[in-house]
Amino acid sequence: MSEARPTRRRLLEVGSAALLTAVAGCTLPSANSDGSGRTPSTAAADSPYAAVYRDAIDSVVLVETGQGQGTGFVFDETHVVTNAHVAGQASTTAIRFNGGHWSDGDVVGTDPHSDLAAIAVDDVPSEATPLPFVDGTVAIGQEVVAIGNPFNLNGTVTTGIVSGTDRSIPAPTGYRIPDAIQTDAAVNPGNSGGPLMTLDGRVAAVINSGGGDNIAFGISAALTQRVVPELIETGSYDHAYLGISFTDVTPAIAQAHDLEDPRGLLVVEATRGGPADGVLQPTNDVRLIDGKRVQVGGDILLAIDGTEITTSEDLGSHLALQARPGETVELTVLRDGSERTVELELGTRPA
Repeated sequence: MSEARPTRRRLLEVGSAALLTAVAGCTLPSANSDGSGRTPSTAAADSPYAAVYRDAIDSVVLVETGQGQGTGFVFDETHVVTNAHVAGQASTTAIRFNGGHWSDGDVVGTDPHSDLAAIAVDDVPSEATPLPFVDGTVAIGQEVVAIGNPFNLNGTVTTGIVSGTDRSIPAPTGYRIPDAIQTDAAVNPGNSGGPLMTLDGRVAAVINSGGGDNIAFGISAALTQRVVPELIETGSYDHAYLGISFTDVTPAIAQAHDLEDPRGLLVVEATRGGPADGVLQPTNDVRLIDGKRVQVGGDILLAIDGTEITTSEDLGSHLALQARPGETVELTVLRDGSERTVELELGTRPA
């Protein structure tokens, strides 16, 4: 998503809308505790959204690269995490903390496959502590808070729910980012790289994209915690790679392969010289089923290391969160009408 600065006209429109909202009946607080010179009312201070914002805002930053801007947040004592597409090709950044303090940042690692980047920050204020991540998974319908800098409006908070989990979303490289979180919280240009937080103050995802139709996405806490430490340590991250293209098994494909129920992934092609070349058999024929052309004759992938694979999201999440390049995995496939197990050494995903 674009991180370009808004036009003067756009900023004036946003400011006018905010003023009209205040005039329409929003009560402005009057003394000092939220950093604005005013104290929120008791009801506002007791809001769970206000509590999440107060606890997290000092750790949420503006990331400025010279070519654009986005959001990030403190990952550990000396590093900030953001999106790879926010960092872009920059080697250095300017980091602005909530209190107005600016610090220099060095981009120490990027991974376009997961759209994550790590930035080493020279001077982190004491109040900017690392934000904790969720343990396990979040629930669909769970309330969440997005904090960021849309349209250069620093420290903006929006709210919503987790609309979906285990999504597969586009990466800047053309591959897919698995295990992603979907939300209806408002996300706009400039939010990229910011935290999507639960009401107990934990990061559920790193915001990645959004801007329309109440649909936005973030890189899951699980994938972020797997990738970012390696970006900090080595500057890059290697993703496990099978080297196949596939399609979900539909009822027609299941019928053609004598499967009682549609399940698994049909191997359409194995990349020449890739890990699956010579190990998995791709489709080799087409058959008419109820008037539709259906690919047949290849392996149907049913499980990996005993974990059932029913959708492409299942496979992507397993490879991203449970596997490493160089590991040997056991694949359960349906071949010529019978199940069998084959071993395959995972490769490294190409750029």
